[in-house]
Order: sequence, then structure tokens, then C-alpha cells
Amino acid sequence: MHRIAKFALLVSSLAWAGPAAFAQGYPAKQVRFVVGFPPGGATDVVARAISQKLAEALGQPVVVDNRAGAASNIGAEIVATSPKDGHTIFMGTVSLAVNPSLYKKLPYDALRDLAAVSQVTDTPFMFVTHPSLPVKNVKEFITLAKAKPRQLDYGSAGNGSGGHLFTVMFASMAGVDLVHVPYRGAAFATTSVLSGETIFMFDNIVTTLPLARAGKLRALAVTTIKRSRAAEDIPTIAESGVPGYDANAWFGVFAPAGTPAAAINRLHAEIAKIVRVPEIRDRFLALGAEPVGSTPEQFAAFYRNEVAKWAKVVKASGAQID
Repeated sequence: MHRIAKFALLVSSLAWAGPAAFAQGYPAKQVRFVVGFPPGGATDVVARAISQKLAEALGQPVVVDNRAGAASNIGAEIVATSPKDGHTIFMGTVSLAVNPSLYKKLPYDALRDLAAVSQVTDTPFMFVTHPSLPVKNVKEFITLAKAKPRQLDYGSAGNGSGGHLFTVMFASMAGVDLVHVPYRGAAFATTSVLSGETIFMFDNIVTTLPLARAGKLRALAVTTIKRSRAAEDIPTIAESGVPGYDANAWFGVFAPAGTPAAAINRLHAEIAKIVRVPEIRDRFLALGAEPVGSTPEQFAAFYRNEVAKWAKVVKASGAQID
């Protein structure tokens, strides 16, 4: 019995030492920060804003890896199937909540295969047009769209992207028929509107507000129920003729499901500190992004609610991608 007791004690000590040893040794190498959209878009901007500070906090390089395509599904799959050691993380967006109901088949299940780490920001989209479009507000846009059904085209970061579904929801609620032109990322879609290739878009305030302030795009409204603190002069869609319209974008970090809690908690702790650093906080607020820094549990609950919310929108819109 004495030997059995000693063996049990040894097993118990090893079980406790494992997580502790992992926590002390993490991270052991560079961290790959996968972004599911091309460089230059809002997702990339936010990821790069925190990556340098995260590298400093972790003591290892944090390398942003842009893997664009399929409304971030390519990047999400890469992370979902990566080693569960905390050295590969993903910058998720609202697309990650839309995709499960929009795509008939996905090679991964985000709710099962990805672990929530922390929500970084909460961010509105902006409804922007090319300056040549003869409208100054949402009501005028709706009037024009009804007079010209399927003649107004909009760019988006791809089928199932936030810009796509936010516009689908707007079109449904406003009773207008619009033409979708998907691109391989928000930066390409923005370029299409700037050049007049497409005439309007819904995209993140992080990248659209500077262009609107510079007069390169015309801002008609923001998508959230409340005005943005960074652009209080720009009305909401809800107060501009489409009552009840409310859609927000967000950015949050995920890791492969099964990643040790020690790594998840370390990443969360550092991200929560980073979004409170005055330099980062003020930069996000100036861009229109509200810093969050939620716990893994809070972010997981938020993400589940987003999946359920957008499933209803997708079903009502009839949108589906093979």
C-alpha cells in the first residue's frame, strides 16, 4: 500500500506540474497571428496594432500572416487545424459568426474547433458611397435605389463577409434591390469604390472614416444603433429611415480548440492590458473602435450569440454559398 500511495502522489504531482511547467515555458517560439483578409483592411490594421505590443509582452515575435479568401474561412481553417500549443492564433471578425449558416459546407466547425481568447474591439461599419453618387443621406439613397432597381452595385470583402451581410440586411429592411460585387478582401473592395468601379459599400469604420474625412468617400451613416464616438456627426442607419437597423462588427482573438488554458489565459491577460494602454486605446477610439479585452468565457458567450443572431439574418435573406 505504501508503494501505491507513493505512486499516486507522483502521478498527482506530475499532473499539477504539467500545466505549471507549460505556463512558465510559454511561448517557446514565435506566435503566428493569422488574419483571414489581405493587408490594408480593417482586420489587418487592428491585428498589426496589437501584434507588436503582444510580442513585447510575450518575449517572442508575433508575426501577422495574411491568408485571405472565402470570407476568412481559409485562415480560420488553418488555425483550427494547427497544433494546440498557443503558437497559432486567429483574428476573428463578424464573418466568423456569419459563415456557419451562410456556407453549406465548411471544413471546420468554429464553435467546436476554435477557442475564444478575448474580444479586442467592438466596431461599427460605415455606409459610404463614391462622391459622384447624387445622394447625401440614407433616405435619398433609398429613393434612388427604388427608382433604379439592380442598378446600384456595392463592393465587399467577399461572399459572407460583414460588408456583404450588413448590406443584405439593409436591402431587406429598406426594400431595395442591389447588386453585390465580391472581392478578395476589404482593401480591394474599398479600391473599387474609390475608383468608381462599384458605387458604394458597407465597411469597417476603422478604414472608411479616414477616407470619408479626406473627401474620397461620402459617409451616409454608421450601422450601430448608437452613433460612433469617433464620428458623432454621422447619423445611424436606424435614425435615417430604416428604424431598428443595428449591426456591429468586432475583432477578437481565437486559438485552436484544445489549446492549454495556461496559453489561453496568458494571451487574454496580455491582450486585455494592451487595449488599455493609452497609445493603443486612443488609437482605436480615434479609428472608431471601442476597446474591449473580455475574458475567454465572456468572448465565447458573445460569439455564440453572434452565430445565432446572424443565422436568423442569413435565413431571412435566403443567401447561401456552396
